[in-house]
Amino acid sequence: MVASGKRRDFEIVPNIVACNASLYSPVEMGRLGEAKVNINSLIDTLYKADRVDEAWAMFCRMRKMRKMLYPDNITLCTLLLGVAKDGRIEDAFKIAKSFVQQVRNQTDNSVWRDLIEGILCDAEIVQSISLVERLIVDGLCRNDSVLIPLIKVMCKHKKALDAHELFVKFTSSFGIQPTLEAYYVLIVGFLDVHLTKMAWGLFKEMKTVGFAPDVFTYSLLLDDLGKSGRVNEIFAQRGIGDFNPTPCTYGPLIDGLLKLGNLDEARSFFDEMVDYRCKPNCAIYNILINGFGKGGDVETACELFNRMVKEGIRPDLKSYTILVDCLCLVGKVDDAVHYFEELKSTGIDPDLISYNLMINGLGRSRRIEEALSLFNEMQSRGIIPNLYTYNSLILNLGIVGMIEEAGKMYEELLLKGLEPNVFTYNALIRGYAVYEKMMLGGCSPNTGTFAQLSN
Repeated sequence: MVASGKRRDFEIVPNIVACNASLYSPVEMGRLGEAKVNINSLIDTLYKADRVDEAWAMFCRMRKMRKMLYPDNITLCTLLLGVAKDGRIEDAFKIAKSFVQQVRNQTDNSVWRDLIEGILCDAEIVQSISLVERLIVDGLCRNDSVLIPLIKVMCKHKKALDAHELFVKFTSSFGIQPTLEAYYVLIVGFLDVHLTKMAWGLFKEMKTVGFAPDVFTYSLLLDDLGKSGRVNEIFAQRGIGDFNPTPCTYGPLIDGLLKLGNLDEARSFFDEMVDYRCKPNCAIYNILINGFGKGGDVETACELFNRMVKEGIRPDLKSYTILVDCLCLVGKVDDAVHYFEELKSTGIDPDLISYNLMINGLGRSRRIEEALSLFNEMQSRGIIPNLYTYNSLILNLGIVGMIEEAGKMYEELLLKGLEPNVFTYNALIRGYAVYEKMMLGGCSPNTGTFAQLSN
């Protein structure tokens, strides 16, 4: 080993001579701030090089100089990550304990949270839990700032029940008082794995212990009820005394009613929002426009769209896309074209979905030339057609007897590397049927027709 260190994976890893020089030289010259920065950098470098023992030795030498130099938050977090990853939980605990004693219990919650989050990135969950338990039992940390990161990671890995078991252990056995955030994270975890009863049970528990659920918690649970069609339960929750609705709260309720086909009740709740001094936003209008439009009442959908504009709420791409789709579905293609052109005139760029819907709507109305024009326009805007685009054009070209053009579309999608699916072949088969009718009707196909049939 040379004085400048050794090379590992094209990085220079300092040796003990360099470490001592970085530690003692600035200290002897009274530059303590520089010394601390140097030491923290060295510990981080050693940790990343898997030289945890040397990083630990560096920390111990630093502790011996505590009258002049003592570890800070950066030292704590850097070294603990390496020691915990190495499975040395007892050493990790000693480091944390020494640090807390050094700073006289001035460690704030954010430090503990950042620390555990960092450890969880490298160490196993079991090791992290062991360290957190030691921190709690020995009184180094007496709040849920170390518990929340554990719950988040466990819920992320679909282990909400294990997370709840840990939550109960820390709150019941260790006496940790959970915060609203801890409840919220666990409720999210339960809903993510469809344990709705557990989520509602925790919701009731948090109210029992004195927490007033915030709008995010209410909206989360109401959204789950709306998606699962349990609208009656939403009505029951609506009567809670501390229920202060927002557009986020009304959204899942209205959406749930619309999906069940209860258009009148959905409209009633929309009108009720004003009584709560709750101003609808674009997202609420989009839910309504989609619900009424897909329910066959496109007149009300258009009315709601125009009302939104009059109220000064700017429609977004989703607003226009929903309306165009609904109008095309009921054959009101002229109106759909109007809103599609209005979309572009407002400065909003149509996306692949909006182009596909408009192209399909025009094609179904036998307005093939306009559909092809939009097909060219979308490509000139840099939007790449997908299989849906080609399937729609092949189908509608075949229906109007434009077999040669349909064949070209088929060849083009193959050249672009797209894989035909059952809808592609169904469209081609329908084109063959048109070809047969051409023959029976005395309309002779050209060479392009036969070229398509040979494929």
